[in-house]
Amino acid sequence: MREEWITSRKNPLLVQIRRLASSRGARRSAGMFLGDGVKLLEEALKWGAPLETVVYSEGLDGPELPPEVRTVRVPEDVMASISPMESTQGALFLCRLPEKKAYAPKPGFLLLDGIQDPGNLGTILRTADAAGFDGAIFGPGCADLYGAKTLRATMGSVFRVPVMTTENLPETLEAMKR
Repeated sequence: MREEWITSRKNPLLVQIRRLASSRGARRSAGMFLGDGVKLLEEALKWGAPLETVVYSEGLDGPELPPEVRTVRVPEDVMASISPMESTQGALFLCRLPEKKAYAPKPGFLLLDGIQDPGNLGTILRTADAAGFDGAIFGPGCADLYGAKTLRATMGSVFRVPVMTTENLPETLEAMKR
């Protein structure tokens, strides 16, 4: 595995990371999200998430990565400047967003509407995973599943529980009833 070393905060990759960390629209547009932490990275690897790039703080060793994943090292002060969290865990990763899937109503799905707190949303998804739900459907007004705080709260469940979105909650509810 060949690692790159980046020290400039103006590097295009680091600019992209900051954009992905701060904007739901940037994540949608790029088709990628930013994960934070070694534990979440390990879960992404375990469940076959489509990783693009992993950025480590100097001196931190993480899990072994597939050869196609770009690996970058940065000084700790640079990591602090790009991390979406106040206390960085020393590892960030770019992962492609999952493909949008058409919803086929079936028992075992959790329907969420208007869950605005990212920590609560992540915890609900983690609980749904532990309880054996088959998936989750996010209605309008829910926090961004791929925001940093939500991702951290899922503790990896985001890679195990199929997630879909709906803009028409009443229609989805009727389909679920049928």
